Amino acid sequence: MMARFRPLFFLCIAAVLSACASSPSSTLGELPRTPQASTQQLLKEADASEPAEAALLRLSAVDQSMQQGNQTQARQILEQIDVEQLMPAQQMFAKTLEAELALADSEPQRALQALQHPAFERLAELPVNQQLRSQLARAQALEANDQPLDAARERTFIAPLLSGVAAEQNHDAIWSLVSSLPNDQLQPTADADIDLAGWLSLAETVKQAGTIAQQQRAIDAWTQQNPNHPAARRLPESLAKLRELADKPLSHVALLLPMDGPLSSVARALRDGFLAAHLAAQQDLKIELFDSTRIPSLDEFYRQAAASGVELIVGPLEKDIVRQLAEREELPITTLALNYSDANQKAPPQLFQFGLAAEDEAREVARRAWADGHRRAVALTPRGDWGNRVFEAFRHEWQAQGGTVVAAEPLAEPIELANQIAELLQVRSGQGQSSTSNSSEAQPSRRQDVDFLFLAATPQQAQQVKPTLIFQYAGDLPVYATSHLHAATDNRTQYLDLEGIRFTETPWLLDAELPLRQEIERKWPQSRGSLGRLYAMGADAYLLAPRLSQLLALPETQLDGLSGTLTITPEQRIERRLPWAEFRDGQVQPLSDTPY
Repeated sequence: MMARFRPLFFLCIAAVLSACASSPSSTLGELPRTPQASTQQLLKEADASEPAEAALLRLSAVDQSMQQGNQTQARQILEQIDVEQLMPAQQMFAKTLEAELALADSEPQRALQALQHPAFERLAELPVNQQLRSQLARAQALEANDQPLDAARERTFIAPLLSGVAAEQNHDAIWSLVSSLPNDQLQPTADADIDLAGWLSLAETVKQAGTIAQQQRAIDAWTQQNPNHPAARRLPESLAKLRELADKPLSHVALLLPMDGPLSSVARALRDGFLAAHLAAQQDLKIELFDSTRIPSLDEFYRQAAASGVELIVGPLEKDIVRQLAEREELPITTLALNYSDANQKAPPQLFQFGLAAEDEAREVARRAWADGHRRAVALTPRGDWGNRVFEAFRHEWQAQGGTVVAAEPLAEPIELANQIAELLQVRSGQGQSSTSNSSEAQPSRRQDVDFLFLAATPQQAQQVKPTLIFQYAGDLPVYATSHLHAATDNRTQYLDLEGIRFTETPWLLDAELPLRQEIERKWPQSRGSLGRLYAMGADAYLLAPRLSQLLALPETQLDGLSGTLTITPEQRIERRLPWAEFRDGQVQPLSDTPY
């Protein structure tokens, strides 16, 4: 396995050496010089030069093309260079250019592969500016490949060698990376240097604090304990903004939920999840419940809530009422709706929206499938508005990643599903005879321009899909799905029919040891199973309630919730990033190796 780039110690040695010598050693070779001619002149001169000089000129031409934004030309020139025939310094330069082009093409795995060339064992012998360029490309590739801890490590290594704007950008990038890490990755590892360990402890300190005031106190305490750390000498921009936020503790919240009618069971689960989180937090907060099925009007409700001193409304749940709120110019009280208005509907600045949106999961599928190396998809989603929204969310994110939707169909009834999948995958009967036997017919085959199937389906629908794929000679086709196929019943027979399917799921349903989940299941046994997602959402609404101003001021903030990792969009909609699981041997197995 290729060794990691040299750590900061060797980079510092390189900085000293570079002051004594302006070029690498003779065994390392020359680096391309800064071109004084046009790209075409460089290429013309290369055609008339000896191979070694020609390679240097072409590398200069590649670099110049990239600086001018002509990536197509840069790729074409780079493809003409036999990297293995170059000297080590030139190999590192060429592979760094290749990595930068791969990043421009949104292919971070290819960029990392380029930066693993054996020549990089001698990176510390190059001039510091070239070391920094290669290290920065690696950091960007790791981040794009969703390896934030490794990316933070690379940036920490190079931080002492940067100055000015580059140093400030790198400083803030380190914080952005470590603050995105889940809690279980915030403990320093054996290979973490003292600066990286400090960054990790700062992120852990801020995450463990609850309210804005607690976070502000935590930042001050950490700074006093670590006065010589780079983050103590200059707080990252987002933390500096956080310290400046005026914090007024939330004291009075109104829950606006439909306690009668078809949504009453959903409302009770949300209410109980919210209240359970409140009891666990042991915070001084008055919570008042209003039944949205009994309020005379929205205007009257807001007048009554304001007169009672309510500072935040959590609800409503009904989509029609959320639409009505979104149509208003402003709201008299900040409101965290527990549903979403229409996608393109403009909303007043006092309205935040949160829910278990299937669209979040569809986007999650697109990101995961792309990170797993798939590029061509087929899709099966339900008929109707819900299925259309899920498919469009998947398609938009998938195409933004660079993927292709080869075909898509609405889910057919079970009796028609076999023919539908056969048509979708263009399954063909065996034709003629086998090339190895005169008596054996060729096996039926499916189209080969498909990498995976995106599935949004109920448990009953999904149970039909995997066996049908096997029957249609497509059992090897990976299937990625939303959580809707997971009934959370621990029914082994049902799960065996879903064998091998990967799906998104709330952290709540993937971790039976969560203290709040155990407490809620003791109090409300009906919370077991898929209904647990609603209790998780209620608990996350409580998590969000005092932090809305923080999310607004610091939109890069991520909250580790029980329904997912929560972030905010410019439209003030809360989006979820979810972990992954797989049906394996009749059980649900969480996947810890999320590659992005």
